[in-house]
Amino acid sequence: MVVLETKNLKKIYGKGENEVHALAGIDISINKGEFVAVVGTSGSGKTTLLHMLGGLDYPTEGKVFVDGRDIFSLKDEELTIFRRRKIGFVFQSFNLIPSLSVYENIVLPIHLDGNKPDEEYVNHVIEILKLQEKIKNMPNQLSGGQQQRVAIARALATKPSIVLADEPTGNLDSRTSQDVIGLLKVTSERFSQTIVMITHNEEIAQIGNRILRIEDGKLV
Repeated sequence: MVVLETKNLKKIYGKGENEVHALAGIDISINKGEFVAVVGTSGSGKTTLLHMLGGLDYPTEGKVFVDGRDIFSLKDEELTIFRRRKIGFVFQSFNLIPSLSVYENIVLPIHLDGNKPDEEYVNHVIEILKLQEKIKNMPNQLSGGQQQRVAIARALATKPSIVLADEPTGNLDSRTSQDVIGLLKVTSERFSQTIVMITHNEEIAQIGNRILRIEDGKLV
């Protein structure tokens, strides 16, 4: 079943001689449960692509479908709600709320939606990500790798259709990077979770089920 699809996705910055085609007509189709790595050099357009897939920025042309829904047909408020419910984000910077505990950070998106967390599911995620002994800690009491695991747990907590990870190991040492990527892989398999990960690291990309390579805004 196709969970994420793009059609002729384009993003153009500037005009005339200064025109830059960050994305030059991207067509992709990703099925439920796939772990897809998107690789490319700096400036290739991979982060721009991720922002389009997550509805964080609007394309110049083309469409993005998540669970069959054209996300850019939604009004701003509708898109915000849809994004919170259907898309999980993991960034290079962990973006944890320093005044909230680990557990409070994990369930925050659910509470923002006015819902109660599925305790059994959330606890299962916490267990898989090896955070059981840290749930009462504050973010500043955690290592970088632990903070990134909390960010992954938060992204999974809402049972999103897709998780988008933008250089999730960028601020971690090599050993911790391997641990975090391994845990992403495990969660993908355990929960049939669709994951799209942006990385410039070819070795890390190999853990995905499929690799998409992007150069000068085009898939190659």
